[in-house]
Amino acid sequence: MSKMEQHDAQVTSGRLELPVPGVSPSITFQVNGVEYQHAAPTTETLAQYLRNRLGLTGLKTGCGEGECGACTVLIDDQPVNSCLVLAFQVEGMRITTIEGLENADGTLSALQQAFIDHGAIQCGYCIPGMVIASEGLLRRNPAPEDTEIRRALAGNICRCTGFLNIIKAVKSVASANARAVPE
Repeated sequence: MSKMEQHDAQVTSGRLELPVPGVSPSITFQVNGVEYQHAAPTTETLAQYLRNRLGLTGLKTGCGEGECGACTVLIDDQPVNSCLVLAFQVEGMRITTIEGLENADGTLSALQQAFIDHGAIQCGYCIPGMVIASEGLLRRNPAPEDTEIRRALAGNICRCTGFLNIIKAVKSVASANARAVPE
């Protein structure tokens, strides 16, 4: 029976079955160094997956349109707005969230501590995205210039701090990185 005949048969029998949004085949990926293998609805964003299924609520969902940067995660060391990526699209990739930046002993990373030390945290809503965007920059360039820091943070919105202390925090880590490089 052809597809058209099947459709006609469903209509005449009164049982027109509409397609249901699908579930992806099982996907495998790493989050903060731990491998996961799950199926995910094809409509579920990575932000929803990380928050709702894995309980990683450090990343925030703000605009849901990729404008605010609150949901920024690293995918294979590149900052990405997780609200714009579907969960099934990260097959075989490494995702790092704010929770994945802490040191092995459970203490804050140098960058996380710098945000605290420099008073770069106000309400805290944007901070996970800011830290992750900064971490992505520092992984690509351990000693960036001010303009590079500003460019890396351009996709993140903060209404509380005015960015000055955030830039100081990133610069302090960049300065420490520069001092740590042997000549």
